[in-house]
Amino acid sequence: MLNLHGAATAVVTPFKDDLSVDYDALSNIIEHLITHKTNYLVALGTTGEVATLNGEEKQKIVRHFVHRVNGRVPIVVGIGGNNTAAITADLQSFDLSGISAVLSVSPYYNKPNQSGIINHYKQVAEASPLPIIIYNVPGRTGSNMTARTQLEIAKLPNVIATKEASGNMEQIMDILAHKPANFEVISGDDALTFPMMCLGAAGVISVVNHAIPSAFNEMVHLCNQKNYSKAREIHEASLALCGAIFEDGSPGGIKEILNEMELCSNVCRPPLHPVSEELAERLREMI
Repeated sequence: MLNLHGAATAVVTPFKDDLSVDYDALSNIIEHLITHKTNYLVALGTTGEVATLNGEEKQKIVRHFVHRVNGRVPIVVGIGGNNTAAITADLQSFDLSGISAVLSVSPYYNKPNQSGIINHYKQVAEASPLPIIIYNVPGRTGSNMTARTQLEIAKLPNVIATKEASGNMEQIMDILAHKPANFEVISGDDALTFPMMCLGAAGVISVVNHAIPSAFNEMVHLCNQKNYSKAREIHEASLALCGAIFEDGSPGGIKEILNEMELCSNVCRPPLHPVSEELAERLREMI
């Protein structure tokens, strides 16, 4: 089973000015994150602008991750959507060699009921050759997976964790209190990582640690060591940045910082767009 205790990064997909994938920049970002002790990497997540990547690009990006990482840390790949049959087909055809687990978002736009969500994940789990991390992000999907639903899905043998980004602490505490021992809760919200880990979450799949990997990863590691006093200092120091990078859309905010750090350009694929100049200036000052 993948060790999910720690700090992961939902890695951006860098683009050139002509909107093609910038693989040199992607290599530099991967090295930057591994050097600063990121525990594992997530490719093809929301932060990676997966909705605007075609099938050939997805395969090429994943192969680039596997080649560049070269076994140094685990890699998780995002394969999810709102067409259950298409997702199960992708899981069976996608080259997942060198990959440790699949992150699969709850179906979006269709707004299935809770029974529909459970049935979706049953089919996804049956089709997947790898462990599954489910992903609850109501702000993007338009529907929430309740604690009861997630705990039911957690009974599936190859579902190993949930990435929880609902922001509903009561729901998160309910999952943490009643989850199976072999099922982990991972923060999907940078700003809530510290309180979630104090309550028993295993770690985070983060965006902000592109920008401050040493500090943010240290906070997560301190929480796993139960050194909450020191971790709280880092949490409080990073809160403003955690909020600012999402203020005008993601990954526009973090790409602006990565541009300032000379790791990649701030180009996003339409319909996404770079952040406003006012926010860009604030982000540059903060970093």
